[in-house]
Amino acid sequence: RSQKGEKKEKVSYGQLSLDTKNYIVRRNRDKINLTLKEFDLLSLLMFNPDRVFTRQELLDKVWGEHFLGETRTVDVHIGTLRTKLGDCGDYIKTVRGVGYRLEAADD
Repeated sequence: RSQKGEKKEKVSYGQLSLDTKNYIVRRNRDKINLTLKEFDLLSLLMFNPDRVFTRQELLDKVWGEHFLGETRTVDVHIGTLRTKLGDCGDYIKTVRGVGYRLEAADD
């Protein structure tokens, strides 16, 4: 039984699985090495599939509200994340002029 306020530790989406307790991301059974920011970014998207996050929201939630960098930082990290995820990088969709969302690839 889950208690109120208890965070889910694991989530799967398509061929991706993410374990927040152990900071592990796998594509099928292969482990993918991510930086902490990439992990946090992917985690946020995977726990909120189909929700569109603006670049500013992603900056605030992943880098913190006091981060003084530009929203381009998000674009760079998304690009790196897509590369590391291989085929699963296609799950991360760009919403032009807005931001990003995680969406299952069309099979």
